[in-house]
Amino acid sequence: MSAPAVTTPGGRLRGWLRTARWYLREVSGDSAYEKYRAHHRRTRPDVPVPSRREFQRQRARRLEEAPQSRCC
Repeated sequence: MSAPAVTTPGGRLRGWLRTARWYLREVSGDSAYEKYRAHHRRTRPDVPVPSRREFQRQRARRLEEAPQSRCC
């Protein structure tokens, strides 16, 4: 049987902060461009990847054309 892993308070804090950062990026949509870029490179390697600004424009246009349910 192996010894339990010893975590320091600093390690736990860094882990919590990493998780909180990931969550906030997912909820805010900030990670959407990185996901889109990775998908674009996998599926269409011969086509240049649009800039972040162009991606945001396309995304806003798409949301305006087909709005999803909103809270307000």
